[in-house]
Amino acid sequence: MTTSELTINGHTKVTPHHTQRVAYVYIRQSSPGQVLHHKESQINQARMADYATALGWTTDQIRILTSDQGLTGATSQGRDGFHELISEVTLGQVGIIFGYEVSRLARNNADWHRLLEIAAVFDTLIGDCDGIYDLSLFNDRLLLGLKGTMSEAELHLLRIRLDEGRARQLERGEYRQGLPTGLVRLADGSVVKDPNDQVRHAIELVLDQFAQLGSCRRVVAYLNEHAIDLPRRQMWGPEQGQVVWKPAALSAVYAIVTNPAYAGALVFGRRPVDPHWRYRETKTTAQAPRIFKPLEEWEIIHQDVYPAYISWDTWLANQAQLRQNRTRFRAATTTVQGAAREGSGLLQGLVLCGQCGHHLSTIYKPEPRYVCQNLARRFGHPACLFVNGPRVDQVVVQAFFEVLQPAQLDVLETVLKDQTAEQADLLQQWTDQVKRAQYEAHLAARQYHAVDPDNRLVAAELERRWESRLRQLQEVEAAYAHYQQHLPSLTLSPELCDQFRHIAQTLPTLWNSLQSQQQKDLLRSLIASVVLTRLAADKLEVKIVWVSGHFSTLPLRLPTRHNRHLPNYDQMMTRLEQLWLQDFSDAEIAAQLMAEGFHSARSAGLSAATIKGFRHLHGWYRPNHPPVVAPDGYLKLTEVAARLEVSFGWVYYHLEQIDPQYVTRHPQYNTILVRDDPTVLDVLRPFI
Repeated sequence: MTTSELTINGHTKVTPHHTQRVAYVYIRQSSPGQVLHHKESQINQARMADYATALGWTTDQIRILTSDQGLTGATSQGRDGFHELISEVTLGQVGIIFGYEVSRLARNNADWHRLLEIAAVFDTLIGDCDGIYDLSLFNDRLLLGLKGTMSEAELHLLRIRLDEGRARQLERGEYRQGLPTGLVRLADGSVVKDPNDQVRHAIELVLDQFAQLGSCRRVVAYLNEHAIDLPRRQMWGPEQGQVVWKPAALSAVYAIVTNPAYAGALVFGRRPVDPHWRYRETKTTAQAPRIFKPLEEWEIIHQDVYPAYISWDTWLANQAQLRQNRTRFRAATTTVQGAAREGSGLLQGLVLCGQCGHHLSTIYKPEPRYVCQNLARRFGHPACLFVNGPRVDQVVVQAFFEVLQPAQLDVLETVLKDQTAEQADLLQQWTDQVKRAQYEAHLAARQYHAVDPDNRLVAAELERRWESRLRQLQEVEAAYAHYQQHLPSLTLSPELCDQFRHIAQTLPTLWNSLQSQQQKDLLRSLIASVVLTRLAADKLEVKIVWVSGHFSTLPLRLPTRHNRHLPNYDQMMTRLEQLWLQDFSDAEIAAQLMAEGFHSARSAGLSAATIKGFRHLHGWYRPNHPPVVAPDGYLKLTEVAARLEVSFGWVYYHLEQIDPQYVTRHPQYNTILVRDDPTVLDVLRPFI
């Protein structure tokens, strides 16, 4: 560097004031690959330290920052070295900052100009391969500002070229994206199925079982039940490129079912990087999170690019099934049923509220009930619906049987065919496991025999591996033999064959012997949804929407909590009084009221005892049975019920809540009496 380059119009840029402070040399490369393979760039950037020495800084005053190696300069997020540099400048301890070029320090104008502003305030120089810049000079500030703008523009142009090149490859279907386990890219760029038979059979088994079971969790349970591991090709680590067998996990099965590459499709834009992640102040993961886009928003879909394990239509059907398996329903997703899970509520996931259209929740305490709390949870309104589950299930199941009656389903041949194919798949998996164990044992034996016997350390380790592989082979062969001995029979008894051939007639008889999940699967085969609408306190409308689009509307009478909650309670009491005045007996009154369509709260009919309770509640007594008169200061239980506006039975049930000193018996009729004290009623009111 000549003196003329350091002095402009008599102004010396590097002064003793600067050389008394620290000189920083900032080194950065954009990616880990550049750090590993582009060593020359590191050497060129590190030589800036010699530049600082020539300008007057001693070796102990020069600090080289390499903590940002492998990080992009498009943002300052995550660049600890850059933040350390800013902090030291603001403390007034930095005389000059060296970067081989502007793009090393920052490729973002916001970060670049922030550094320039701070350097100008604290009289810190900037140096690159072209010269030294004093931020107090207008020309230097202008030149560095232009360099920063050009650096950011260069990054933008690089990104455009890369994106355009990738877009052209995607349009031609030649883009090389990562392949899932089961697909292999050859040296010429073509893609084939994995040559390992066991890998292919495992992938095919997962996809076949999902088509049958309809749930990833059921597939995982099936694989673990039969001790079938899943392959995974390692992408990094000491086993990179090798296939590792691991126990079946839900994430692995879900990845196989949802990956469109198994349907032969090359897609792009399925899981783009979250564009806002890099600007977050706190990051929960080291890698940028992915956004899962719906199918209609994918940028590129090219079918028949890879060899397919399943057809594209089958893959779409699998995705539709996964959406149906969701258990977190939204108000707008009324077509989603949810997977058939544990629990005796047969309509779980199928039943909708006729008032708000939301999916009903299923609770099981003390018995199955369908509840809609959508409006209550969102707006604080009362619950839309709260109905007994078994009553609704019974009506829907009976309608299901009636719809099924005209169809004579001959499913015997299909059942046997499916069982035979499933058993063949399992036998193939066991055969593949035995072959793999035999190969690994033979490989270990060849490695042991090939080693120099004098190299005892290596020979001992290889011998240990050989013995381990032999033990594994014995275990696999023993497990395979055990499985062959316990193969289920594929023949059915004549009675069972006859039941299958006439399933429409025999299903009602067999229904209670089925598991709840099997019952739910059968209902889902014909029913799309069930809409429940409360018409009155004791009336419910059950609308069954069939998969064909047709629907059936059925009435259902529901029990109410109290008789007074009946919508026709007043009319029933008026009619009862009329019959009582005509001197009808309680049994005759009950029969007449039932003939006129009246009923009690929890029963479809009326009994003489119920009529008697109604009469006594209203003070209508027979001439030969005068009412019991309570002594002064006491109340009968019917009088307590009238004051609390509850039933006689309710008071009797909660009698234990009253202090025994307030309860006594009538001296003549032995009926229960309660002291006429306001505290007694106050004790009972909280239980209403």
